[in-house]
Amino acid sequence: MEIIHDVAKMQARAETLRQEGRRIGFVPTMGYLHEGHLSLVRAARRENHIVAVSIFVNPAQFDRQEDLQSYPVDFEGDHAQVKAEGADLVFVPERQIIYPPGYATFVDVDRLTSRWEGAYRPGHFRGVTTVVTKLFNIVRPHRTYFGQKDYQQACIVERMVRDLDMDIEVVVLPTVREPDGLALSSRNVNLTPEERRQAPMLYQTLCWAAERIKGGEHNARVLEEGMQRMIHEGTTATIDYVALCHPETLEPLEQVAGPAVALLAVRFSKARLIDNLLINVH
Repeated sequence: MEIIHDVAKMQARAETLRQEGRRIGFVPTMGYLHEGHLSLVRAARRENHIVAVSIFVNPAQFDRQEDLQSYPVDFEGDHAQVKAEGADLVFVPERQIIYPPGYATFVDVDRLTSRWEGAYRPGHFRGVTTVVTKLFNIVRPHRTYFGQKDYQQACIVERMVRDLDMDIEVVVLPTVREPDGLALSSRNVNLTPEERRQAPMLYQTLCWAAERIKGGEHNARVLEEGMQRMIHEGTTATIDYVALCHPETLEPLEQVAGPAVALLAVRFSKARLIDNLLINVH
């Protein structure tokens, strides 16, 4: 496994591989890897000749400096894990390489970024789309892999790739969960033992909504109020949002008459968790 820190070296390596006819699968990460990330690496390994992983804690997507400073880091552990999963290249740039002095160019995606996470984390998605665009230009992948847990992010990246005619296939894979249903997240380490005991209620709430919809309840307001009640009664978390949305536009629904996505975000004492569930109405 080759570890690369320099942009020009990574670009040259990618260009050589592409000229050799090798297909590059790419998994962008912010490190502190868990099974969710590794499931993406394994999928990339199955479907491509070369697997590239980036590890970069992107300052542009943090709206609060304290969140950036407290983001967990374990570079040695990350390298060992991706090597064990068969990664070929690991791109680990320094911040000043990605954002050199005088940096002034950003990528914005309209509409999809205005609600939900975009409303609660101003500038977050501009940071995501900018760094992802830069990483695509540096690593030059044929395919890139994202997890469904960050559903809105995946929708935004897919839209950006389509709108900017990027010759990249975006693969979105299912959320990986703990046995009790909690979605894997690097931020789960910030839960207290009692909050960790409560946290599976988030997935239970999403599943409850899906069952109610399949049982004939289609009023989104009624369903959202029920979800909020479950979270309030079952956890000490503060709700940022609970919503039933169109799965592509992420616009809120009044009636769930077709495919939908249930989205939620809550704040515990030191951890903010998001989760979602795709719901098919037959």
